[in-house]
Amino acid sequence: MARAIASNALTVFVVLMLAVAGILAWGRSEYAGEGPLEEAICVVVPSGASLSRVSEDLLAQGAIDNAMVFRLGAEYSNRASQLKAGSFVVEPGASVDQILGAITSSGRSTCGTEINYRIGVATANMLVRELDPASQTYVELASFVPGVDPEPEGLSAILENPSTRYRVTLAEGVTSWQVVEELKQAPFLSGEIAEVPAEGALAPDSYELSRGSDRATLLTEMTERQAAILSDLWAARAPGLPLETPLEALTLASIVEKETGVADERPLVASVFVNRLEEGMRLQTDPTVIYGLTEGKAPLGRGLRQSELRRATPYNTYVITGLPPTPIANPGRESIAAALNPAGSDYLFFVADGTGGHAFAETLAEHNRNVQRWREIEAQRANQ
Repeated sequence: MARAIASNALTVFVVLMLAVAGILAWGRSEYAGEGPLEEAICVVVPSGASLSRVSEDLLAQGAIDNAMVFRLGAEYSNRASQLKAGSFVVEPGASVDQILGAITSSGRSTCGTEINYRIGVATANMLVRELDPASQTYVELASFVPGVDPEPEGLSAILENPSTRYRVTLAEGVTSWQVVEELKQAPFLSGEIAEVPAEGALAPDSYELSRGSDRATLLTEMTERQAAILSDLWAARAPGLPLETPLEALTLASIVEKETGVADERPLVASVFVNRLEEGMRLQTDPTVIYGLTEGKAPLGRGLRQSELRRATPYNTYVITGLPPTPIANPGRESIAAALNPAGSDYLFFVADGTGGHAFAETLAEHNRNVQRWREIEAQRANQ
């Protein structure tokens, strides 16, 4: 009798063990195996959302087969409390493990509607676009200049949508005054700006933020990012440069930024100004004259007059020797790098060559020939 009971107990135990093993194998398959999703979707995780809510949303969208397995997988992998608010692409066939990775890792949204407020040298533009998760391409919904163009239909609803992402992008060469004035027009930002940051102190870059972000806090982030860039590049500068301080490097970089929009030319343009500083020559660069006239508060909108080239201002490098007292814009990283590691050249002059770039010269005679060619190009264009 006892032997039969023991035998039956052993049988039950084996069956239970096999069942547990089967359940565990099934759970592992559900957790790490290919998911049911047939095409990419955009999953929205609202701020403060619970794991239960997210799992039910994923189930409704067809991304998972079992909400409980999803929650248990989150607990098992210690990610149940690491949900990040945002909008995230979930790829076709994504496993529970991969979905959890998407919604708990960086917190950087990868899909959904995005508002990008782009502050350029001439104007600011607000671009509203949506990422199609299936094609991974952006679809433009609206583009307008805040405070000038009418507000696009439906913008209020987009602003109110908690899943909308926001970004502010600064172009290289914008002035600090321009940045402050344009940030005041951004309808998704809040707070006052007490003062305009020092010229050159803001890093041209793209900044992801949330609705209601404080303007002054954003400016602080821009300033800290530029300071870090300048510090790193100053530490790696070429030896023997005629630049005594990081501020002088930033000033030279801002001139390089305003003189050329051709990335490959920046080190050459920088070399011209470095060579002139070493020779004790005046820099004679038009953007500094313009800054002395406008104080960076608006584009000049016309050519410089001869009287303006002769007018004495602290920024007129046709009149002063050496660098102006401050930067004339906010230079990007590449222009700062060019100023601190210029190309090796003997060039002292450059002028536009009609292609968007410049013709460089070592002697005044050669430069004058380049200037004559440029004037001929201008005359031809005027007659077309």
